[in-house]
Amino acid sequence: MTARKTKDDPDDKIPVGQNRKARHDYEILEVFEAGIELKGPEVKSLRERNLSFEGSFARADEGVLELHNLHIGPYKHNSLEDIPPTRTRRLLMHKREILRIESRLISKGLTLVPLEVYFRRGWAKVALALAKGKQAPDKRQKLRRDQEKRDLAKSFKCRIK
Repeated sequence: MTARKTKDDPDDKIPVGQNRKARHDYEILEVFEAGIELKGPEVKSLRERNLSFEGSFARADEGVLELHNLHIGPYKHNSLEDIPPTRTRRLLMHKREILRIESRLISKGLTLVPLEVYFRRGWAKVALALAKGKQAPDKRQKLRRDQEKRDLAKSFKCRIK
């Protein structure tokens, strides 16, 4: 007998791309999931993993959440209209969540950064993070701490052998 998949089974998440630089440049405070309003050729292009997060960000204005500068390359076999690769795309979330995000962005001076794009149950989704920008000294301190952790783990590994 096989186990039935539940509605929110994490195994059905198909990753498309990650914004690795965001975790380096920002301190992640909270992560949200939103749907992306796409056109047909954009979906096919995403399935081919043809995207770039360079300079992308999200903005909440008057109850509408939008993703700016996410580059989704043109689909090779598209014979329909040409779609600008960095067009502004609407993000789909519940109104309550959008208003909550909007209020936090205004009050605390945070930014909304896309972390990754993936498909869940056939729908394109984006993971957005409420984030606070890091300064250069913070980045150096984190790199130093990470290196110390690696060195410590390596020294323990050598002692066990």
